[in-house]
Amino acid sequence: MSFFGASTATNTSATAEKDIEMSDPPTDSISSMSFSSQADYIAVGSWDNSVRIYEVLPGGQTVGKAMYQHEGPVLSVCWNKEGNKILSGGADNAGRMFDVTTGTTSHVAQHDAPIKSVKWVDTQPGILATGSWDKTVKYWDLRTPQPVATVTLPERCYTMDVQHPLMVVGTAERHIQIFNLSNPTTAYKTMQSPLKWQTRVVTCFTASTSSGFAVGSIEGRVAIQYVEDKDSSNNFSFKCHRRDSTPTAKDQSMVYAVNDISFHPVHGTFSTGGSDGTIHFWDKDARTRLKTFEAAPGPITASAFNRTGSIFAYAVSYDWSKGHSGMTPGHPNKLMLHACKDDEVKKRPRK
Repeated sequence: MSFFGASTATNTSATAEKDIEMSDPPTDSISSMSFSSQADYIAVGSWDNSVRIYEVLPGGQTVGKAMYQHEGPVLSVCWNKEGNKILSGGADNAGRMFDVTTGTTSHVAQHDAPIKSVKWVDTQPGILATGSWDKTVKYWDLRTPQPVATVTLPERCYTMDVQHPLMVVGTAERHIQIFNLSNPTTAYKTMQSPLKWQTRVVTCFTASTSSGFAVGSIEGRVAIQYVEDKDSSNNFSFKCHRRDSTPTAKDQSMVYAVNDISFHPVHGTFSTGGSDGTIHFWDKDARTRLKTFEAAPGPITASAFNRTGSIFAYAVSYDWSKGHSGMTPGHPNKLMLHACKDDEVKKRPRK
């Protein structure tokens, strides 16, 4: 990856001041966030057992619109394609659906262990995919109480993403399973993560002619991985979210987890957010870094672009990367909005 000189640093502090802090955030760490594909509404899941829905107004102000509860921490949220239902999964082993029009909540999915990831599969009718620590992915037609299909995973589901017809599941022990959703019950490919350490996040490419995904690990590293063997020459990995042990050491020996990766819906560039409190925007094709945010006062736990890619939302909250001792009183728990500029998110010409 190329790294930009001091000229970029002057811009980053100016933009950091303009990021807007959302009002009425959750009362505990933020696990996940998702924008509607129809309007600037964002759903936010938290360890305080709640899902909160906010509207983002054109000036960046936010208005709380609704809130509903799980019986344990919420680990994942998503929207259906029409933008009128919010789906969530949590440590209560339940998948729940909130109907935006009626304001009612229903129990739509069940596992034998916490549901770590929920994703909407845009088929007719739409299907909810839920990945759990019970080592299964289940597919739910919301009109029926039983799953329409269940897939057994090699290990516990840690992360999952869908960019129809591609679904990628990352599990414990670094297994990655790739599904073609035209055949959703059998893995199209199974592989070990290209990274040597525990998988934290997998996210599918957007706006890409070849299907693939990015993998982020706990060891400050991201891999860009294409699905088809013909594209394998484009696979690569790079280090990020690392710091020098002392200002003079230049050793990059402090290594942080990559907690979330979000792809821009239009340009196919992507963000990484880490336990070090920093966010970077990257261009995978030019293999270059587009932007670095000024470090936040706590780990970046979740991120999302809105449907047009004009807004980038991110959460600053404790991720338990330092265990109980890191949970200090007054640790920041914030939802932030960044207005994206073209030069931060547009692809660069390839070198």
